Amino acid sequence: MTNEIVAAAQRVTQHKSDVTIRPEIFDIGGTHGRIVPDDVYVTLGSAEQAKTLAQALDDIARRHKLRILETASGGVLRFDFSSQGFRTHTVHAVTPVMARSRPPAARGAKNARLVIIIDDLGHDRASADSLFGMPFPVTVSVLPHLPLSAAVAEEAYRRGDQVLLHLPMESEADGVKPEPIELHAGMNSAQVENSLAGMLDTVPHAMGVNNHQGSRATADPALMAELMPALHERGLFFIDSRTTAATVAYDAAKRAGVPAASRKVFLDDTPSRDAILAQLNLAARDAQRDGFAIAIGHPHPATLAALAEGVPRLEARGIRLAFASEVIQ
Repeated sequence: MTNEIVAAAQRVTQHKSDVTIRPEIFDIGGTHGRIVPDDVYVTLGSAEQAKTLAQALDDIARRHKLRILETASGGVLRFDFSSQGFRTHTVHAVTPVMARSRPPAARGAKNARLVIIIDDLGHDRASADSLFGMPFPVTVSVLPHLPLSAAVAEEAYRRGDQVLLHLPMESEADGVKPEPIELHAGMNSAQVENSLAGMLDTVPHAMGVNNHQGSRATADPALMAELMPALHERGLFFIDSRTTAATVAYDAAKRAGVPAASRKVFLDDTPSRDAILAQLNLAARDAQRDGFAIAIGHPHPATLAALAEGVPRLEARGIRLAFASEVIQ
């Protein structure tokens, strides 16, 4: 049946779609044992292709006497196949954000580029769908080892966004609960390598890394000296989220030959519309002054609403949205 789904997707897209299959294994308990649904990811070129694919998938479900449920959210169509209450397949059909004509750079804008990174993806579907509903590309930073880590990363990539691994690191703050798997002071190179490899396995298409928390870890020269060669070996870049003024991560990256850059503005420390719009304008001013700026936010409703309102205004002023890979040095 998986082969039938893939063949249908290729016919609909005239063999121009990159189709990916990711088995999802979980234990359903009792005497049923383990069930392995297939997640099938398809990139579509138009709304017309989406309608044709939906009809083809309906035909497949009918032939195999399966139930099919179609949902649409955030520019992603999902088709869930099930038998006797158990999901057998999910088809994720994504239409990329189309390149839009943007106004030319305003006089004095210095070809200003603004990178918007949205952190902490992978926890839930609603926040990802809200982000994917944005009419412009963003850099999506996905936490590893979460139920939706791989799905969100795959859908973001097919949408045309850039994917980062949001790498959990040890925090200095009291009362902050450690992540189940994170980089912490005292780890040797083998431990760092193994942890990093496992995290990347759950976040496909990651082109780079930025730190999640990490106020203690990024200030530890020994730990950063172990991490950066592992990134260099994989061709990944590093964005320092700058969760502490004592960070040595950027300097360690440069010494190891890892392309890197640093966050300039946090968008939503105060999660209100006016505060986020003010921070977005601050990031734009930094971009005009320095040529580029990196702003980091989270998939909060207030943040996404402020971006939907504020980004078109910035583009009208000649600020160009860029991916993180475009500003690393």
